[in-house]
Amino acid sequence: MPYVQSDEVRKIRGQLDHPVIDGDGHLIEYSPLVRDFLVEIAGEEIAKAFDQLQNGSRLARQVPLEAKRGLGMTRFAWWGVPTRNTLDRATAMMPKLMYERMDELGLDYALLFPTYGLTVTALADDALRPAMARAYNRYYAECYGEYRDRLEPVAAIPCFTPEEAIAELDHAIGELGLKAAMFSGVIPRRIPGAENVRAATWMDTLAHDSDHDYDPLWRRCEELGVPITFHASGQGWGSRQSRTNYVYNHIGNFAVAGEAACRSIFFGGVAKRFPGLRFGFLEGGVGWAANLFSDILGHFEKRNRDAIAHYDPNQLDRALLEKLLAEHAPAPVRASLDRLDDALLMLSDPDEAPASIDEFADSGIESPEDIRDLFERQFFFGCEADDPMNAIAFDRGKIPMQARLNAVFASDIGHWDVPDFREVLPEAWELVEDGHLDRNDFRAFTCDNAIGLLAGARPDFFAGTAVEDYAAKRQRERS
Repeated sequence: MPYVQSDEVRKIRGQLDHPVIDGDGHLIEYSPLVRDFLVEIAGEEIAKAFDQLQNGSRLARQVPLEAKRGLGMTRFAWWGVPTRNTLDRATAMMPKLMYERMDELGLDYALLFPTYGLTVTALADDALRPAMARAYNRYYAECYGEYRDRLEPVAAIPCFTPEEAIAELDHAIGELGLKAAMFSGVIPRRIPGAENVRAATWMDTLAHDSDHDYDPLWRRCEELGVPITFHASGQGWGSRQSRTNYVYNHIGNFAVAGEAACRSIFFGGVAKRFPGLRFGFLEGGVGWAANLFSDILGHFEKRNRDAIAHYDPNQLDRALLEKLLAEHAPAPVRASLDRLDDALLMLSDPDEAPASIDEFADSGIESPEDIRDLFERQFFFGCEADDPMNAIAFDRGKIPMQARLNAVFASDIGHWDVPDFREVLPEAWELVEDGHLDRNDFRAFTCDNAIGLLAGARPDFFAGTAVEDYAAKRQRERS
């Protein structure tokens, strides 16, 4: 069956002199086959635990609403994949059909992320999690193997410990031959002393203030040339814990999870120590990145190791303060100046440990230019086609230091966000039609930034693909 471009897609593609790379589409796994792999890998008992996970919505409905808070149960995704549009549902499920429709959709190349496999990176079950990762990654490698000149499935890498992440990374990348990795940048940990309370968790962000040393993982990623992508959920923690409303929980969730991971990678000094790494923070857009970049600059200006001396309690001119209080304070205050020490301590304790004063020390940052360069070189931000805030990344006059934020076009095909796969490219093009992006911006958004993310970590990432020649040309121009 031939799949023909719409007039709209044909018109857009006719104006482009570059490929279109989808930085975040989704495949939908065929669960019975994944289960078969799981039985081979770990046995029937583990597969039964997988069955329970697959039937999670049915089990959740059996729990009374009043019991869910204590169990840490929130309203998660439901009716989240295409149904009425049966062709799109089949397209997400079947690699051959996706491959055949790429031209129709106006796409040249696509990174395809898991759907059901997303659970791998957030599952606290230490027996089921690594077995599921092994089964899903086998599924991606075997089912998509002959289509990888245009479709690249992304390996699901659990990161509850650096050791398990390295083991699966070596298997998925080193043995199966997958090229990109999906991590969760937020790992739920049990709060010490409350291990038996299901709802009592804190979020480990894999770098700053983690209980684990993840540097061996980052080092292995750099050695393997693996682009690191974070596709974590912000649902079920923080302010997104509604027991009844998925939309309430879903809005902004990828942004908060991406922001937490990015902030941790920055303050943990990971990007500075491993300059060969490239980090993609997916599906949350770029608005949060502009805010984070601006916030880091503002905090660095006022709280770097030199500027913080402006607030050192030992710099207070006590005699001048007492004189001013004696002249201007209300009578009750003047009558109690013998207790002035009590008034000065809170938020101004002179006994702070000297080693804790420079809170940018671990980041390795020495200047605002360091911050800008790191964001421009190593951080990339997945943006859905219909998000009008994507334009912020290209409005450099409004970004501090006129920085370039690397927005990466992401279709999100396969999920409820996209009612019709054919509309993704036209939705992205609306920013050009509305005057928010020029042609060079659109090239960066739909092509060059994805090349920077993927080939920036692994120069031969696009070898043998449909966009090999263009990617090689862009890399030569950048070098």
